[in-house]
Amino acid sequence: MKYEELFLMLLSLDYTKPVSDENVTVTDTAFGDIPVRLYLPKRKSERQRPAVIFLHGGAFVLGSCKQTPYDSLSRRTVNKLDAVVVGVDFRLAPQYQFPVLLEDAVSAVKFFLQDNVVEKYGVDPTRICLTGDSSGGMLAAKATQLIQSDPEFRIKIKAQALIYPFLQMLDISMPSHQDYEQGPILSRDVAVRLGSLYVTKDKALPQAIRINQHMPEESRHLFKYVNWSTLLPEKFRKNHVYTEPILGRLNPSYPALMDSRLSPLIDEDSQLRKLPLTYIVTCEHDILRDDGLIYVTRLQNVGVQVTHVHLENGFHGALSLMALPFYLDLGIKIQDKYISWLEENL
Repeated sequence: MKYEELFLMLLSLDYTKPVSDENVTVTDTAFGDIPVRLYLPKRKSERQRPAVIFLHGGAFVLGSCKQTPYDSLSRRTVNKLDAVVVGVDFRLAPQYQFPVLLEDAVSAVKFFLQDNVVEKYGVDPTRICLTGDSSGGMLAAKATQLIQSDPEFRIKIKAQALIYPFLQMLDISMPSHQDYEQGPILSRDVAVRLGSLYVTKDKALPQAIRINQHMPEESRHLFKYVNWSTLLPEKFRKNHVYTEPILGRLNPSYPALMDSRLSPLIDEDSQLRKLPLTYIVTCEHDILRDDGLIYVTRLQNVGVQVTHVHLENGFHGALSLMALPFYLDLGIKIQDKYISWLEENL
């Protein structure tokens, strides 16, 4: 049984119904044509509430905001912050490919940011956070970039929270890819295989990515944005020697690989300067560790206020492993730190 087949089987046992309780009204609805799960506080409030929009992880091919761990996090966020929470169920690869997932996410966020919608739900338009984990972190990062740069939207995102995010597909041989090639939880091979499905079903792409020979020659100028030899803190670079990926070997090439809608890490500094208050979680034992670390560096270099939490004992996917039989203290720790940051900053 393949990794994704096993994971899908486990996920199918892990979906929740939209069950309300004494504190939270939960409904499955749609923002336009995008399915969402809406969590509304029941207690009355004399003031407008903050809001959190959550984009789930799953390597673009798995998962739902209806999974038990995400449902639990959303309820806890409502109770702790007296906030409105929206979970977005965007379409998934390989049935839907780049850039459909991002388009779904952006459509749902823009629907929510309409004046009449925030008013309907009693939301303070100056206190909205966009959150995502893993591949959902990429969607959240890019959706935030797009919305902050969109002159048509008066309402902007106040904060973004990215939990062990996937942020680039240019260089898949960073120190974290090498050190944690076999996982835990997410191996390099599985990440490459599943992530490639968002771009194409052609097996030539993951084969080229595995040996870091998937980028076209015309992408050379983009590597300055992901050059770990200059952008990673020294402690994460030691015992590793930087070698540039070999370009122009893959035929055909895929334009998506050079698109910041797939790799938010390659956006220019002028775009990153527009970003709001940012919270980033990285885990030491995670192939995606260096994506997050480099984003922290790039955002700080252009003056964005960043809170960075690095978990030395952390590993990828811990937030998703909070339902039996996986219930993990690490997931609780990630939740606690994230919600505390929201309480202080949203």
